[in-house]
Amino acid sequence: MSRTKGIHILAKPVGPLCNLNCKYCFYTEKAAMYASKKNFRMSDDVMETYIHKYISAQPVPEVSFVWQGGEPTLLGLEFFQRVVELQQKYSSGKKIINSLQTNGTLLDDQWGRFLKTNDFFVGLSLDGPENIHNRYRLTCPGQPTFDKVMQGLALLQKYGIPVNVLSCVTKESAYKPLEIYQFFKEIGVGFIQFIPIVERRPDEVAKKLGLRLATPASLNLDEKTEVTAWSVEPEVYGDFLITIFDEWVKNDVGSIHVMNFEWALEAWLGLPATVCVFAEQCGESVILEHDGGIFSCDHYVYPEFYLGSILTSDPYTMVDSEKQCQFSKNKGAVPRYCQTCEVEFACHGECPKHRFAMTPDGKIGLNYLCAGYQKYFRHIHPYMKVMCQLIENNLPAAKIRDVIKGPLVVKRTK
Repeated sequence: MSRTKGIHILAKPVGPLCNLNCKYCFYTEKAAMYASKKNFRMSDDVMETYIHKYISAQPVPEVSFVWQGGEPTLLGLEFFQRVVELQQKYSSGKKIINSLQTNGTLLDDQWGRFLKTNDFFVGLSLDGPENIHNRYRLTCPGQPTFDKVMQGLALLQKYGIPVNVLSCVTKESAYKPLEIYQFFKEIGVGFIQFIPIVERRPDEVAKKLGLRLATPASLNLDEKTEVTAWSVEPEVYGDFLITIFDEWVKNDVGSIHVMNFEWALEAWLGLPATVCVFAEQCGESVILEHDGGIFSCDHYVYPEFYLGSILTSDPYTMVDSEKQCQFSKNKGAVPRYCQTCEVEFACHGECPKHRFAMTPDGKIGLNYLCAGYQKYFRHIHPYMKVMCQLIENNLPAAKIRDVIKGPLVVKRTK
């Protein structure tokens, strides 16, 4: 069967290693799964094999590489200089796009020049103003990181490097939506993504693996575990999004890109979701670990979801495997309560990792954030309908700022 659509591999070239010790991070603890490992640096052999196979396998003219961690800048500039060399070697006329996800604390002018020269996009982790950011994002010795991250942001802005800020929303920060949003506006951030932090205390599977957080819900649906103290509350998260949306839709549509709202607009326009958590199915975006291991998903790097090694298998063979196809189908296995929900078309049950709550009729498998998403999607519905009408009439969605005169009343339809 010939492929017409590409796959996506998110690479973790330094595995779970990081120079920070963010309390809510779900990934750094994965070091426990490599107990005998001392060196997490991706070898040149793994790097070259990955770049060659990934580019060669793609039936599309553009190939997107995403480098994440841990903290990938720990590898140093030389590593990424080698990456660019190999991409040029194997590009075969295809356009190569690179994105780097970083905490920003190790960036300097050398990094700035390299990222600019090689057209990297950068995702920067910044939770908000100093008092919010420093609550959980600390160095390994426990020192605050806000000033260092702000220096990193200033450097990226100095070199004109496209930046998307990733802001983690915790139990505490969810009560300060406007403080966070206004801060991002004041520092000149044009692209923002809000990520709800939802983690549970360790279940029995996690304890056996030496982990401090529970494994995904699909591995332990029958086991009751509590969410961590920093996990966002469902309805409060909904209110957080609503408060920022109301400010954004009146003043900032078209000038500030809040990815959460743009993902929602895709749903109202009837377009396929571009982010996995709101897609009908997932499974075409897999994870490459530092040693070449491929796993089903960023949130499913556990032995049960190991698909093979990039050194010995073809990317599409792993993505098309029976195990990964079943993983993809499981995304659509939502409770009946979800199937009859009026906003299911926008949510699709969100991430399966979070489906550990009970439906009103006592069935397990409801997304923990359901109440918040229902509240949020219902609130934005009339505005989304207006933006859809503008787009359908070849007008920019930003024209909604001119349209809004008072509360909008639009019949709810999908």
